[in-house]
Amino acid sequence: MHALPPAPAVTPRRQVFVGTAIACAAVTALMGGLFAVFIRHREDGVNASPRNWLPDGVSVPGVATNTMLIALLPICLFAQWAVYSAKRHDRPHAGLALGLTGLLGLAFINAQAYVWGQMGVPANQGVYSTLFYTVTGAGFVLAIIGVVFSGVTAFRFLGGRTTDREVVSAHAMYWYTFSAVFSVLWFVVYVTK
Repeated sequence: MHALPPAPAVTPRRQVFVGTAIACAAVTALMGGLFAVFIRHREDGVNASPRNWLPDGVSVPGVATNTMLIALLPICLFAQWAVYSAKRHDRPHAGLALGLTGLLGLAFINAQAYVWGQMGVPANQGVYSTLFYTVTGAGFVLAIIGVVFSGVTAFRFLGGRTTDREVVSAHAMYWYTFSAVFSVLWFVVYVTK
């Protein structure tokens, strides 16, 4: 008697990865809109007065802002290391990579808080302060989301779901998107004042 061939393997559902991709597209659109508003008001402010658009007494701490930008390179590197380790079922290295990603994300958040303290932009002093805190605050919230995502990813992967590698890939994709968005934020807000 002949048996039927086995059924084809069920294709994996990539809900977390696709959901993260949609969220990354939404974040990119949101930040792109904020950048457009910031640039438009900056051009109006520069055209209205020939001097710098920054309020009097406000200066950008270049070392801290550049450190935040440079910190994104190892964050992306560690996120990709976590993907590499997860594909090879190497839990210790995946955990180390996810921990370092979260730790550098916390350092990034600390640097942004330092920049706010050093710049001393008055909270309600016109369009610049409103747009500055809106754009950088949105970036700050995105960094917090990234750190939480690192913690959830580490909890899931190190908790025993080693076959579910899509969350680690989604985590890396989020940090790549955040890095690209913050690179534009750094240039628009901190460099071209």
